[in-house]
Amino acid sequence: MKRQGLILEGGATRGVFTAGVLDYLMEREFYFPYVVGVSAGSCNAIDYVSRQKGRTRECMIIREKQYSYLNKDLKKMIHERSLFDMDMIFDRFPREIFPFDFETYFSSPMECELVLTNCVTGKAEYLREKSDKDRLMALARASSSMPLASPMVYVDGVPYLDGGISDSIPIIHALKTGHQKNVIVLTRNYGYRKKVKGHTKRLYHAAYRKYPNLVRALVTRALVYNRTLDLIEKWELEGKVFVIRPQIPPVSRVEQDYEVLTNFYQHGYDRMKRQYEEMVRFLER
Repeated sequence: MKRQGLILEGGATRGVFTAGVLDYLMEREFYFPYVVGVSAGSCNAIDYVSRQKGRTRECMIIREKQYSYLNKDLKKMIHERSLFDMDMIFDRFPREIFPFDFETYFSSPMECELVLTNCVTGKAEYLREKSDKDRLMALARASSSMPLASPMVYVDGVPYLDGGISDSIPIIHALKTGHQKNVIVLTRNYGYRKKVKGHTKRLYHAAYRKYPNLVRALVTRALVYNRTLDLIEKWELEGKVFVIRPQIPPVSRVEQDYEVLTNFYQHGYDRMKRQYEEMVRFLER
């Protein structure tokens, strides 16, 4: 049998769509032997490996204001240099509020890679952790740290940022590592392409002038992302990959409205339910 892989795109709060997809898979007790997640997709990935149905949904769709992870206080945002309260997401959530099942994760036979961008080289790294709780959360945090909106995260002495900078949808990596049958969960509609924004380029150069390779990766990100989507759509038509994506307008990457997020989560669940039998046939071919 060809080796199967599950690839999870990021997109901040758009990740609730992926949470719905994975919750349906967990209901069916369907687990891929290999999963790779990027940014918010990395958070989805580890909850999938730890078999915690509903955890990502609970972490992303917050009712109680005291658990909000969006830094609305301007002073706090400036002090922490982060749009999101990353300590809340990667420290308090997994250890206190929405406990993460480290034991199940570490004992799982599933391979799980998280994509990070090395700020020195500007290249993607695909990292794993199966024993150290702090390092696993640091990897997930680094993978999810959006440029300009979050500070760099140091792991093993190396500065990292969002994996989506260098490899937003790691289908090529999955193929290179021997996974020929890949299911890809996207958080944007069919035909979406990133636009190049000149003013953002200037911000990148100003913010990361000490990291020229990172700036280069940021500036070319849209081009690389769009080329990857071109390949995915081509391979999808040829039956070489299986894609699950939203059929309704996606939410904003910083959406906080409970009903809006719940609707997008449910859409992900419903899409997976509808495509499940077709996906199984694809994987068995």
